Amino acid sequence: MYTISVTPRFGDADGLRHINNIVLAEWFELARNKIYRLFTPDLDLSYEKWKLIMVKTDFEFLGQMYYNGDVDIKTSIIRIGNSSYTTYHEAWQSGHLKARGTAVLVNYDFIQQKSRPIPEDVREQLEEFLEDDPR
Repeated sequence: MYTISVTPRFGDADGLRHINNIVLAEWFELARNKIYRLFTPDLDLSYEKWKLIMVKTDFEFLGQMYYNGDVDIKTSIIRIGNSSYTTYHEAWQSGHLKARGTAVLVNYDFIQQKSRPIPEDVREQLEEFLEDDPR
């Protein structure tokens, strides 16, 4: 599991003074950049080079997060299939687990409009992040 730290922006807080639920999707996506680079090292989003498509994401909110403290996003991979993999994320603030979730991404050829097997060299790198599902 690896960790990135996110500093909430003023606009991330809502009228209830906590971090809005939709912000979590952005933070978890930001945490996946390290894994995205295994497929597209320069993160070039051109149609010909980008190789991933998200097919599922979910979130479980366990506690409120607030504007006044950084949030640590912990990320691992909990499943690697033939053409897809599942990431697992946790959001921690002030030493407490506040949210968790998963995302399923598929190695995808946007020109052919179909999934492709994960290349063996990428699979080996993905395995470095593989952990048991902690839920």
